[in-house]
Parts: sequence; C-alpha cells; structure tokens
Amino acid sequence: MRCGLVILGVFIFQFFAVANASPVKDTLRVLFVGNSYTYYNNLIQMVSLISDSLDTKLICTKSTVGGTNLGEHWKEEKGLRSKTLIQQGRYDIVVFHDHSLRPIEAPDSLWYYGGLLCELIKSKQARPFLYNTWAREKNPELQPVINRAYAQLADQCGAARVKVGDCWQEFLKKMPQAALYSSDGSHPSNLGTFIAALCFVKSIIGKLPASLPTVYNYFDRDGETFRIMQVSKEEIALGLSTINSLIPQAL
Repeated sequence: MRCGLVILGVFIFQFFAVANASPVKDTLRVLFVGNSYTYYNNLIQMVSLISDSLDTKLICTKSTVGGTNLGEHWKEEKGLRSKTLIQQGRYDIVVFHDHSLRPIEAPDSLWYYGGLLCELIKSKQARPFLYNTWAREKNPELQPVINRAYAQLADQCGAARVKVGDCWQEFLKKMPQAALYSSDGSHPSNLGTFIAALCFVKSIIGKLPASLPTVYNYFDRDGETFRIMQVSKEEIALGLSTINSLIPQAL
C-alpha cells in the first residue's frame, strides 16, 4: 500500500512539474559575417534578446572586423575565420554584408564574393540572408543604389534580403528627429541598431513580439548583468509598426 502511495505521489509531482515547466522553444543558430555595422551596439545580442519573447530563440554569433569587405572574409584575411566557421556546418542561417561603400563603388566585388559565400552556405544546408545596409546620413539618395546591388545578389543566388536601409528611411519619415546614426554619420546609434535587430527578427522568424521592454540587459561570463540599450516606448511602437509594414512575413 505504501509503495503504491509513493508511486502515485511521484506521478503527481512529475505531472505538475511538466505542466508548470516553460515550453521548449525552437532554436535557430545564426552566424553574422560583417564588420562594424554588425558589432556596433551589440546587434547580435539585441537580435537574441528580442527573440526571447517569441517561440523561436535565435542563437547568434559573429565573425567581424572593422572596415572588412566580403573578399577579405572569403580569403580569411585580417585574422578572420568566416569561411571556416561556415564550413563547419553549425549554422541554420548565415547573415552577411559587404563594406558599406562596396555596393556603390565596387558592386562586382559584392556580387562575386557574395555569390561564393551563398554557394558555400547552401552547401552546408544553411540559408543565406543579405544584410541590406543603409546609405550614409549625408547621402540618403544613394539608398536605391545600395538596394539594387543587394537585390541583384539576392536574385543571383536565391538569398533572402533584409531591407534594413529601407526600414531606416521609413522610420525617419515618421520620426524625423530620431537619431539613427552615430556622430560620424555612418555607424548606427543605439536606436539604429535596435531598428536593425527588429528587421532581422521579423525576417527570420516571420513575426515580432506584440510589445517589448524599454531596457535591455545581458549577462557577462560571471553572471552579472550589464545594460546594452534603452529605448523609449514611442520608439518601440514606431519601430514595430514600421518593420511590420515593410517586412510582412518571413523571408
């Protein structure tokens, strides 16, 4: 009798433990290949944190060096190991972008090395995503030139194109006073990185959270939290509506 009660008690405990456990999330491993447009303001950490509110968790890593172009990634110069990381086949998605001026000044290089990267990514059963970057602050008229270069590469190799530059421009139409650029007029501000992160989450997962916190903290290797970003409720609401209108579904 006692044995039966013990077994029943264990069963009841396990039932409630399973019922109260957090649901298991799907995960996608994402490698970002790029330069300072990726590592400024902890973009990959922001992408991962935003995905925490969804059913799919994005586990992000990066291969970056400031000022790097795709040719240098492909040849593994400047100490980079981008091609090696892709060849190891650990990723579901690989995001990459060229130096900010290459789509304007050397589109042939973007198409050539971008094509090689796409072939390698697909050979490892991963999906290539193109980080369609923004025009510099003083030259917004160059955004269509940048877009055409990335669109041609996307068509050439069947890659998804994440329209970050277009989302920036649309956000600025609605909030002209917003500071998406850092003081150099090229790199992203915290808000610019936040908008880019929303673009990637929507493009990869197909949806965004209905609401988001204003403060984003991350854990260091010792388990201590540090703040990586703070945005206003107005910026969050406008960011969500802008990205949802321009990126309607997963790519």
